[in-house]
Amino acid sequence: MVSRRSRILRRAALGVAAIVVLAGAAFLVWALNPAGPEQASLAAALEDEAIEVTEQDGTWVLRPADGEVTTGVVFLPGARVQPAAYVPTWAPIVAETGVQVVIPRVPLNLAVLARGRPADVIAAAPTIDEWYVGGHSLGGAMATSWLGGATDAPVAGVILWGSYPTQGAGLDARPELAALSVGGTRDGLSTVEDLRRRADLLPPGAQLVFIEGMNHAQFGRYGAQRGDGTPTIDDAAASDELTRVTAAFLTDAP
Repeated sequence: MVSRRSRILRRAALGVAAIVVLAGAAFLVWALNPAGPEQASLAAALEDEAIEVTEQDGTWVLRPADGEVTTGVVFLPGARVQPAAYVPTWAPIVAETGVQVVIPRVPLNLAVLARGRPADVIAAAPTIDEWYVGGHSLGGAMATSWLGGATDAPVAGVILWGSYPTQGAGLDARPELAALSVGGTRDGLSTVEDLRRRADLLPPGAQLVFIEGMNHAQFGRYGAQRGDGTPTIDDAAASDELTRVTAAFLTDAP
């Protein structure tokens, strides 16, 4: 005969299991419904004759339409944002600088599950001599986390949009790395205070730039984001400033 205590324990175990299953299902629904690109912005980028844009298995590659490419950028997307949402903001930078940009798909749309993805991208493009790694929000943090243990990788620098390095990456001891960190003064998720407080985690000599009036979501083209600030500049103006700052960094970096 099953004791009363055993029945209680069994019911408790079943209750816990049910909670775990429901939580797991809720997480999958949350992760598998990422913010997608604004279709008009994506279409405009795809029509730009100065660049070539390709997509395979959710990974997007932007490169100049003409000329040899020697410099590449691996850019990890923010949490629950599709890689395609960054094609419109990277397109004018590619057109101006001639770099190749790879925005990889990550599992469950969370870069934390693909911290080593930059290594895969770099290995797949051996003809490119020099790389920059970075990302938006969580994507940038995970890129720096990977770079902290990849001292032999052909990486010249870091590009962070609305992001900052992880505590243990050790980039503050990597003076050989060029670094650009761009924030928005209306960013409600990676605030001005957040980026300034963690600026000492960047490589020595890093550039920390704030775009007046820009919020977190304007680093991509995926619409409004919960918890974000209200921008005081429109998307076109934000994109122009982001292009100017990032292109200048890629052009002037040693």
